[in-house]
Parts: sequence; C-alpha cells; structure tokens
Amino acid sequence: MSLSEDPELQPVLFGQFLSMYLVTVLGNLLIILAVSSDSHLHTPMYFILSNLSLTDIGFISTTVPNMIVNIQTHNEVISYVGCLTQMSLFAIFVCMDYVLLTVMAYDRFVAICHPLRYSVFMNPQLCGFLVLVSFLLSLLDFQLHNLMILKITSFKDVEISSFFCDPSQLLNLSCSDTFSNIIVKYVLIVLYGLFPISGILFSYYKIISSIVNIPGSGGKCKAFSTCGSHLAVVCLFLGTAFGEYFGSAVTNSPRKGAVASLMYTVVTPMLNPFIYSLSNRDIKSALRRLHRRIV
Repeated sequence: MSLSEDPELQPVLFGQFLSMYLVTVLGNLLIILAVSSDSHLHTPMYFILSNLSLTDIGFISTTVPNMIVNIQTHNEVISYVGCLTQMSLFAIFVCMDYVLLTVMAYDRFVAICHPLRYSVFMNPQLCGFLVLVSFLLSLLDFQLHNLMILKITSFKDVEISSFFCDPSQLLNLSCSDTFSNIIVKYVLIVLYGLFPISGILFSYYKIISSIVNIPGSGGKCKAFSTCGSHLAVVCLFLGTAFGEYFGSAVTNSPRKGAVASLMYTVVTPMLNPFIYSLSNRDIKSALRRLHRRIV
C-alpha cells in the first residue's frame, strides 16, 4: 500500500525518504568509523553501539530502498519470494535492534552499579558472545515468523496494509489454523517482549537506585549522562513500536497504521546517530579527530 495516492506528492515523498535514508546510513557509518578508528572508544559500550548502528543500517535498508523504487516507478507490487525475503530481513534486524538495546541496558547497569568489576563482567569475550546471542535470537524470531507465514498458501492479488511486508500485517492474512498462530504469537511476545523489557526495567531500577545514593549533584549528573542517550533511544524505539501496534488495534484506518509504522522503521534509525553524537562527548571528540585525520 502506498503512503499517498496523490500524484503531486510522489516527488516530495521520493526526495524526503531518499534524504532520510542517506542521512541514516551516513550517520550510522560515521559512528562505526569513529568507534573503529579511535582507540579511546574500544570499550564494551561502544562495541555494542557500533553493532547497533550496523543493525540500524540493515533495518532501514530492508524497507526504504524498495519503497523509494516503488514511488519512482509507481509500482506497488512485490513478488511472493520478495515479500518473504523482506519480512525475514525485517524480523532479523528489528529483533536484533531490540536485543542489543537490552544488552546496552545491562552494560550501563554493570558500569554504574558495579564499576570496580566492570572490566571483569564486560570482558571482550562476553561482549562478542552477547552480540552472537542477539543474532541467534533474531534468526529464531524470523524462523518462527516464517513457519506461520508459509502456512498461508494464497498470496496472489493480496493487499498488505503497510508500505512493506510487515510480519504483523502478513499474519492477519491467515484464515486457517488460527490457534497455532495465536500460540506462536504469545511465545514471541513473551520471548522477545516480556523478557527484554523486564531486563531493561530492572537495569534502570538498579541504576536509579544507585544514582540516588551517590553524594553530590556532580556525580549524579555524570552517572545520568552515561545512560541518557541509551534511555532516549529505548524510549523512542519501544514507544513508537508499541504505539504503532496498539494504535493499529484501536484504529481501523490501514493508511494511518502505515504512517505510524514509519516512526519506528524510518525515523528511529535516523535519529539514533544524532542522539548518540550530540549528547556524547566521546563520540563528538572521536568524530573531530576523524575529521582532522581525513582533512
């Protein structure tokens, strides 16, 4: 489904989404380059951040380039194989994004609540293992989605109420064996919803409890500044994602749901580099050193 049927808006939408895509890719690439080229940023937090930036590039590249081509060619048709491929990649990247945000919450919890044992708890081996686990959980998520979607045999001339092959919209097309679909949905909600959110909430509960006990306002501000960027990204990502899904349950307008899904599929990955670069002194200093080195 296109975002607008107005022919006069098509060039505007094309330019807008092309600009947003280029800004997102460039911003996240700059963070990856800054972290990889600056030895001061070779720490667990920035290692996870660089993986999050790489995931965001894959996340937005799954949906926006295809949408830009559709706007330019005025073609809103996608093949069965293309739809399954887009859905699978989207499920992998959105799940990995989600799990990496949970890992970053754990990293901030250890850094603030157990600073003396931070290097022991967040050693390079554990960081690599956590990123690998994030990827494996993402593969499991896309396999579970595929098991449900592949049961739908009739995909010919089907209209999807979104600008991409959204897994939640594809699952609504299934009319058979709804009980098993409901069971798998609940498994996905518990595994990829309840556990990560519980981990994030517990981490920040312990973080806030530790910060309250820090004497002096200077120490409290410094502690808050170390996790402020991550908390902003978590609220932005989870808030827009949940708002889209709960909003689609309340409203009957597919176009409003498609516009709402833009928030967490396009806007959130675009804003992440700005949030981390504008509020993080280490990233800004690394970008300046990278600029001087290139110039």
